[in-house]
Amino acid sequence: MAGRRGVIVLLGVGLLTGACASSQEWSDWRDHTSHFASGQHGWFSMRNQAGKDARVTRADVDSARSEGWWGRPVTVSSEQILQN
Repeated sequence: MAGRRGVIVLLGVGLLTGACASSQEWSDWRDHTSHFASGQHGWFSMRNQAGKDARVTRADVDSARSEGWWGRPVTVSSEQILQN
């Protein structure tokens, strides 16, 4: 009985947290086999959380182009891009 209850709770949590993604986010998840394109992509995403000022370097821009990063874009003006 306790095992069933645990499974039901886990399924409920999965449904509640999974329902928060937009259709575009689900499409991104289906199109890629990992959460990030590379370690550099992962570090960039952790450093640039929503609600904080973005910190973008020239190396980040180059890596994003060469590695084909995906997800919600971080936009800054060209004057805000740091020179590493």
